[in-house]
Amino acid sequence: MIDAKTWLNPPSPETGPPIDPAERRAIKIEIAIVLLVTFGLSGLSSILSLVEDALLAGSLSDQTVALNTSSSSLGLIDLLYQLLRILRLCAWGALGLYLLWRAGLGPRLVGLARPRWRTDGLQGVGLAALIGLPGLVLYLVANALGFNLTVVPSAIDDHWWRVPALVLYAFANSGAEEIIVVAYLISRLRRLGLSENTSLLASALLRGSYHLYQGLGGGIGNVVMGLVFGRYWQKTGRLWPLLLAHALIDIVAFVGYTALRDHLSWLP
Repeated sequence: MIDAKTWLNPPSPETGPPIDPAERRAIKIEIAIVLLVTFGLSGLSSILSLVEDALLAGSLSDQTVALNTSSSSLGLIDLLYQLLRILRLCAWGALGLYLLWRAGLGPRLVGLARPRWRTDGLQGVGLAALIGLPGLVLYLVANALGFNLTVVPSAIDDHWWRVPALVLYAFANSGAEEIIVVAYLISRLRRLGLSENTSLLASALLRGSYHLYQGLGGGIGNVVMGLVFGRYWQKTGRLWPLLLAHALIDIVAFVGYTALRDHLSWLP
């Protein structure tokens, strides 16, 4: 069992040979480019969106934001747009894995060794419950207090492919976020010599930033999620449970909303 002191202050792992100034500069440039292409730019956009929403009349809870929307009135074209969104997220995750591999950190070394189905599965479900249930309470409280927008998990038109597309999107989103925000960012910050706690905080704040379009509740909730997920990865070196947990949280939100919105009057 890991005691609280070790959990909060884990020893720094070996990060390889001493880093020279040229490599340090290259890593900083690499991180900046990756974040501007992926979730860093999303974070800046979300901050701007929150500022705009706050300046509008009324409280944040009077406004609505949809996480998944239709992009065309034509069913086939809309499906192709959804698949492109999924492909983009897969490409982001692949970019992170490729850059880590180029740095000598293959998939096995960042937590993607052969899955241990029983252990990884149980831990993934446990993490999903640990984050998902309090997250739902936090959202409801923040929304009631006017600190969070009303979130509509899915506003995609009713097509035969809607549920499969939402499930695929959940897995693609999980892969992109956990690979880039946890495995890639923390690994590269380690190489720069940052402590485990500083790297963890940077990862968690990035995760919170690109959820601020949902409101302060969404941002704070995802910072907490980032702290838990990042520390879990730092302590275990396993990424599969995080991928599964994140995907389960999204599937329950996306598909559950789609299935229940016509049966529960309090759902938006």
